[in-house]
Amino acid sequence: MDSSFFTLHSSFFVLHSSFFTQMAHRNWFSLSPLLVFLVLYLVTSILVNDFYKVPITVAFAVSSIYAVCITRGIPLDERIRQFSQGAANPSTMLMIWIFILAGAFAQSAKAMGAVDATVNLTLQFLPESMLLPGLFLAACFISLSIGTSVGTVVALTPMAVGIAGQTGGSLPIIVAIVVGGAFFGDNLSFISDTTIVATQTQQCRMSDKFKANIRIVLPAALIVLALYVFLGLSVDAPTELKAVEWYKVIPYLIVLVTALCGMNVMLVLTIGLALTGIMGISLGCYDFFGWLDAMGKGIMGMGELIIVTLLAGGMLELIRYNGGIDYIMQKLTHRIQGKRGAELTIASLVMLTNVCTANNTIAIMTTGPIAHDIATRFGVDSRKSASLLDTFSCLAQGLIPYGAQMLMAAGLASISPASIIPYLFYPMVMGLFALLSILFRYPRKYS
Repeated sequence: MDSSFFTLHSSFFVLHSSFFTQMAHRNWFSLSPLLVFLVLYLVTSILVNDFYKVPITVAFAVSSIYAVCITRGIPLDERIRQFSQGAANPSTMLMIWIFILAGAFAQSAKAMGAVDATVNLTLQFLPESMLLPGLFLAACFISLSIGTSVGTVVALTPMAVGIAGQTGGSLPIIVAIVVGGAFFGDNLSFISDTTIVATQTQQCRMSDKFKANIRIVLPAALIVLALYVFLGLSVDAPTELKAVEWYKVIPYLIVLVTALCGMNVMLVLTIGLALTGIMGISLGCYDFFGWLDAMGKGIMGMGELIIVTLLAGGMLELIRYNGGIDYIMQKLTHRIQGKRGAELTIASLVMLTNVCTANNTIAIMTTGPIAHDIATRFGVDSRKSASLLDTFSCLAQGLIPYGAQMLMAAGLASISPASIIPYLFYPMVMGLFALLSILFRYPRKYS
């Protein structure tokens, strides 16, 4: 990405931070739409012990209507227009295009037998006790290589679903392995948006940020890997494996290779989609109209995901418009004492902003200049502040049920996003180690 783009945005947010205290509404009420959603969806689901009782689309619809109703000072038409701007912003629309292509590719690949072939190939080469750690390592490696957690989730979730079906394993746990591993690379990769924005706003080199960051999160990754090795001991692979139709694995291999080469995820999915059509028709898995039908079913299967993305984008835009993010920034930066307090404030600031924007890159971009001011004032190493911004934004993004990665994984696996959250071991352990790095001031070199 062009560094001048982020320099321009950094300048904008530095200017923004200088007058946000005059612009903020200075009350918690602007954040209440998010609380309405969390109570209606998460709390209610936990109380009834069923994450399918309250559809996530309904929860977002109610909280979105509520957000429009509590917005004051402008006519109803203007409130709706503001909501629509958030729902249709470029980042949201780009994500929807990815959802559409991912749904079409996943279903057409499944219809031609690519999923079964890939799973059978995996079961042939990996011992059954290594399926879970192997999947986690694959997710870590791919996300580190391509710098995108969404692309990793798109590539590996269908395989995870197939492994769960073949082995009888818990689908939410196996999907959570992919999501957790995807955030390992999102946090560390040199070509990740979050790494670029974090280092630009904190004015440090990516290589230096990586050295500081890896010392914080690598112990967490190793602990989680050991946990998956232990859990993998109870995995029972099928006693009779089907013959591997290796040529049907080619679409997935092409998707992985092109993604690893750094190709745009939309172009990667388009190539994969075209390849499934060519191979599926030539192998007699379906005719041309059968391919179109598979694509149509895949796109329709993403319908709920697309609706949630639009509603979340609109609701979060109204929270921003009403001063919710500015209110969080003002409250958290009001009283800071010492380096620990400064680092805890940076971590809290980016996490809460991420919860309100559901986008870790935007969260870092928004809070980065303020974090830099805090770091400079209290003597926090820029490499440490960049690491904290990136790590805690990935922690928040990895645990919210309406984040793009979680919605994508849940959509491809046809399960509730909330059912995945309890098994996201890597983001949770990563967050714990990041918190310990603040409390116990390590790595010493950067503290």
